[in-house]
Amino acid sequence: MFTIGDFAKHGRVSVRMLRHYDAIGLLRPAHVDPASSYRYYEAEQLARLNRVIALKDLGFTLEQVRSIIDDQVGVEELRGMLRLRQAELETAVAAATARLTQVEARLRTIESEGLMSTDDIVIKSLPPVRLAELTATAASFAPQDIGPVIGPLFEELCALLDAAGVVPVGPGLARYEDVPRGEGIVVHAGIPVAPGAGNGIGEVRIVELPGVDRAATVVHRGSMDNVLGTAQALARWIDANGYRSLGYTRELSLDCPDDVDLWVTELQEPITPVA
Repeated sequence: MFTIGDFAKHGRVSVRMLRHYDAIGLLRPAHVDPASSYRYYEAEQLARLNRVIALKDLGFTLEQVRSIIDDQVGVEELRGMLRLRQAELETAVAAATARLTQVEARLRTIESEGLMSTDDIVIKSLPPVRLAELTATAASFAPQDIGPVIGPLFEELCALLDAAGVVPVGPGLARYEDVPRGEGIVVHAGIPVAPGAGNGIGEVRIVELPGVDRAATVVHRGSMDNVLGTAQALARWIDANGYRSLGYTRELSLDCPDDVDLWVTELQEPITPVA
């Protein structure tokens, strides 16, 4: 048998925790000396302790832990429960990380207000382009809602075109529209293709995107999670120079290496002079 101190050491927990588990009936000592009240534990009790700690660390309450263990859940069933809980926590962590990224991006935008150069903003016409497109819907135009939609769309589109032997003739173009009579954003992921190419490939749709007479454009460098500052600098320039926007900004992917911080994207916002 182990003293409570030795058992705590082998279980990598505190003596105080073991005393608490004893008090609430979650993990009783194998033996308590009637004279000294010293607690003693058997090595086999490490298995129960491991289950208690694993379940507690995954967010179960101690009452839930007791119920699960006392029901003598088998190893396979317990493993399934833990895997499910692990997946839930991983999803929550990913969501929290995404929110933190957007908070940081918003803070950087606030800090750079009035400081970002508009010297690189250029007005130009956009030629018509023939696109192979996949389309989906995002909850909003916020980067945390757009990113999880546009990325997989482009991955699927590239895979479909590659499997069909269709070679792109230009960089990818993302464009957006409001959901007709509803909430959300229609997301289009497009890749330029030659005439006659891309027809009849799964859900791929061929779109003849018309040209734009006048667009305010600026190059954004880095992850699109951090595009807010660049996009708002473009919006301020449009307003300050006597123009108004004619729709959502297009995003032309000039360079997309594996490191998203090295991405180069041209923002293209159709504009017209204020009457």
